[in-house]
Amino acid sequence: MTIQNPKGSTVPVPNDRILFGAAYYREYQPTERLEADMDLMKQAHFTVIRVGESVWSTWEPENGVFDLDWLQPVLDAAHSRGIKVILGTPTYAAPPWLARTYPEINAHRSTGQPMGWGARQEIDYSHPAFLFHSERIIRKIIARHVDHPAVIGFQVDNEPGNEIFYNPGVFQRFLAHLRKRYGTVENINREWGLTYWSHRLSEWADLWTPDANAQPQYALAWRRFQAELTTGFIHWQADVVREYARPDHFVTTCISYERRTVRDDALTSHLDVTAGNPYYRMQDHLALPATLPTNQAWTTEGTWSLYATADRMFSSKQAPFLVTETNAQAIGHPHQNEPAYDGQWRQAAWALVSRGASMIEYWHWHTLHFGAETFWGGVLPHSQEPGRVYQQVKELGADFAAAGELVTGLMPDADVVHVYSNDTKWALQENPQLALPGNDGQPDPRSYQAIFDAFYRGAFDAGLQSRLLHAGQMTALDPTEYAAAQPVLVAAGLAIASDEELVWLRSYAGAGGHLILGIRTGYQDQEARARLKRKPAHLDGAAGLFYDEFSTLAYPVEVAAADSDFFVSPGAAGTRWIDGVQPCGAQVLASYDHVHFGRWPAVTTSAHGTGRITYVGTVPNETLARDIAAWAAQQGSEWRPTSVSQTVTGATARNGEHLRFIHNWSWTPSRFKLPGAVQDVISGETYGNGDELNLGPWDVRVLLQRE
Repeated sequence: MTIQNPKGSTVPVPNDRILFGAAYYREYQPTERLEADMDLMKQAHFTVIRVGESVWSTWEPENGVFDLDWLQPVLDAAHSRGIKVILGTPTYAAPPWLARTYPEINAHRSTGQPMGWGARQEIDYSHPAFLFHSERIIRKIIARHVDHPAVIGFQVDNEPGNEIFYNPGVFQRFLAHLRKRYGTVENINREWGLTYWSHRLSEWADLWTPDANAQPQYALAWRRFQAELTTGFIHWQADVVREYARPDHFVTTCISYERRTVRDDALTSHLDVTAGNPYYRMQDHLALPATLPTNQAWTTEGTWSLYATADRMFSSKQAPFLVTETNAQAIGHPHQNEPAYDGQWRQAAWALVSRGASMIEYWHWHTLHFGAETFWGGVLPHSQEPGRVYQQVKELGADFAAAGELVTGLMPDADVVHVYSNDTKWALQENPQLALPGNDGQPDPRSYQAIFDAFYRGAFDAGLQSRLLHAGQMTALDPTEYAAAQPVLVAAGLAIASDEELVWLRSYAGAGGHLILGIRTGYQDQEARARLKRKPAHLDGAAGLFYDEFSTLAYPVEVAAADSDFFVSPGAAGTRWIDGVQPCGAQVLASYDHVHFGRWPAVTTSAHGTGRITYVGTVPNETLARDIAAWAAQQGSEWRPTSVSQTVTGATARNGEHLRFIHNWSWTPSRFKLPGAVQDVISGETYGNGDELNLGPWDVRVLLQRE
């Protein structure tokens, strides 16, 4: 089951093979080497480059003075070698003359406090002056190069949503937005509960600026509005570009998913294809079993989080996606340089392809000799001479050339689906409901991600494949059909939810699905107000339980099995939070080994309709989360890891054939016993049912099932 592209057409992305390449910045290079670079790219089996998105001051060195021809030799050289081009619009990096002429476009990080210049994305992109100049340069660039035969698509802007704008004009637009949504101050007083602390408005002019705001309803509305500004800006650019683009061109943007004002499902709704940047720490951070602690941020840590990023990119449109940037070497500042071990580039790229990537494009081709990203390594090092990285990337390019169109546009398998909520993420950033681990009581602004990630990683560690479903996408689906297609659904941490969404979850379980609920789900409504109903609201009766009390935890509490049908591994524990669950017919599966918290169950389950609802009243640690996922999906595929260093994923090709991807994330070789006959997509070698594959250190095999 997929959610169709709103345009109702096939995304016009070339699908004869995986698009493979890098961002290419000839204009940054200290020596002239265009032909040499292009020859090296051709030898590495590159099929695509991304150009032009970072240099507005090169396109327009002075106000109204344009230099549009400098890119032509790059396009010509790429085309002569069969390399396609994605052309970017340069609106994320404003030129100094624009900043000098319109200082008011500088983004404010608090009211009346411009952030200054010297980085990038310092612009209030809702300001009319900025939009005027943006539209002018976009039209000039696209009109000049749209007909070049190398150009296959356009990237508008780059990694939008980096700043929350406190500019006076933005606040006035926010007021206008609230007037349109709520109509009267009486309505907003009621909906936001502004009687509290004497915040009732007598007129719209009474609304305070957001800097010192402490009201959760205001905070969530402010974050939603900021996301609407980002979405509107990208959609506006896409419409301008489409005035020139041919029907066979695609239009996208490059999403960094942790940017603060990105609502990715809305952002991509008016684009042809999702594109984004999965950056990840390499070397031992990719080892399985995992031995290093993780600290998730804009770069991810751990193999599970690489897959989670790919699954999130697929979820934006529930469709295959493009990787516009990912690690060529180290991605980070000079104090954190971790270029991959041999084999890890192949592993990571095939992992992304297995989850729906139709393009792998590195940031970037040539390591910079200046600027803030001097040590963010490219395919070529500072010497400009091809080395180990180039050779590793070249081997991967040969893989993609051999695999051809079979591995493009894959529909990844899913044993478990996880509901994702940007609204909840924002609400729990502004008003965290978890403390950071330990006993100092400091709030965790990644409270939602901590809850969500616990269940996602549990499924990963159980050898299961996951898919993400945005809460807003969920209610457009028929719950009965979805229960048949996806029999296990996790809704954990879904604090901000409408009545419609919660009723949909209940209907899903009633229709035969297994719904796994976690803490906070159903606690607050769409305005971040605590619900009057017993919790989990709209689901308590169906789940056979309720709770009114809850507690944060400074330290983990051990969990033990309370039912013979549920296995709990040694070391299983609840962490960070406990709901005081009161069973009313639910079967208790696991309980806490604690003198106080032992009065409440940790995990319960209850039949509902033809399905069931399982409730997890804590943030499960890795062990407990794995046990829950394995129990819930125990009737899954035979294609599961046979070693702790392996992952096994599957996907359906566009021709209906099924592929399997077997990874060994370790220095230690491993073996995998095949549950069916296969053919190696790269080598062409065939294997029978029961044969063993030998996987070397940091190895991956791509297999076509033959039975």
